[in-house]
This record gives sequence, structure tokens and C-alpha cells, in this order.
Amino acid sequence: MSAESAAPAPTTAEQNEHYLRVLKRRFRAWRGNRPFWAGLLTLLGGIPIAYFPYASLHLGQMTVTMQTPGGSGSLIIGVLLVTLGLTMWFQPLVRIFAGVAAIMLALVSIPVSNFGGFVMGYLGALLGGALSIAWAPGTPAAEAGPEAAPEAERQATPVQPEAPAQTLNLAKEAPAPAPEPRPDATAPHDSTPTDISTETIPDPNGGRNSAG
Repeated sequence: MSAESAAPAPTTAEQNEHYLRVLKRRFRAWRGNRPFWAGLLTLLGGIPIAYFPYASLHLGQMTVTMQTPGGSGSLIIGVLLVTLGLTMWFQPLVRIFAGVAAIMLALVSIPVSNFGGFVMGYLGALLGGALSIAWAPGTPAAEAGPEAAPEAERQATPVQPEAPAQTLNLAKEAPAPAPEPRPDATAPHDSTPTDISTETIPDPNGGRNSAG
């Protein structure tokens, strides 16, 4: 019998756990590529704005209706906020436009829809729009290169001590010897005339005679 045939088959619980891990990993990757929380807050902010003007509260045999003249406006604002929330999820390229539109609709809902769905819808849409404008996609580590290394790794790298700088020799160098003066070629030669009177002239007869 081989080792593969001897290995026990995975149980149903293990298979379900594996599928849950895969789904969780895929959802995390999908959530990281878009302003997820901005879209969720915007979507949840539109629900109370559209719901409260048409809601009815039953207290025993008494029914309390909160319908107002701005019911249609509240419904339109709520539906637009839900649409903008879905747009932030599935079209993240237009997140800035969707964020600005969500903030404007949240401000309009204050006088139109019962103080913005009793402030709950107003706050949700306002925060969602602000997060959508501020969100920016991250850069993968493989494409970022060494410049995207975390600051902690940079701080953990030991710093090599710098070599001590060589001391400069500030002693003054000895002055170079002055060049020897060269004889001037144009200077006149010393032409001292020879005193003929003191010069000894040999005598042809074997003696010496002095001139003069």
C-alpha cells in the first residue's frame, strides 16, 4: 500500500473550513482594492433617510405615521445614497465624485428628511463620503521596490559606524629654496687688459728679458 492510499480522506468539516479560509482571503483582497467602509457607511446612511418618512409606529390600537411633505424627496435622497455606496464598491475609479455627491446629499437631507433620518443617516452619509474622498489604492510590495520597505525594517538595520576622518596636516611646508641666479648672457665680460710691462718675454739668447 502506498502512503497516499493510507492517508485519511479529509472530512466534511475540514473541507468547509478550507472553503471558508479561501472565501475569507478572497473577500479580504476584494475589500482592500476599493473604499469598502466608505461604501458601507454611505449605503447604511441612505436607508434611514428613505425609511423614516414612510414608517408607521403602532402603539396598541394607535398608529403613528411620520409621513411628511418631503417624503418623495427623502426617498430620492435615500435611493441615491444607496446607489452611491454600491458605486464606491464596484466602480472605485469614481470614488471622489461619489464621495462629494454623498456629502452634498447628506447636507440636503437635514431640512428635507426629518433632520437627515434623525441624524443617523446624515452622519453615515457624511462619514462615508469623506472616507471615499480620502481613500487611495495601495501599492503592491513587489512593484514598490526597496523604497517601500517599512520604517521598522529600516530602523532595525544596524548603522555602520563611519570611519574617522583623517586629520589634516596643518603644518606649514618649508619654503622651497630660491633658485640660483643665472648669469646674464647680455652682461659684458670682464676684459681687463693685460699689463704688458710686467709680462716676461723669453730672450732668444737663453736669458729672460722683461719688456720695457
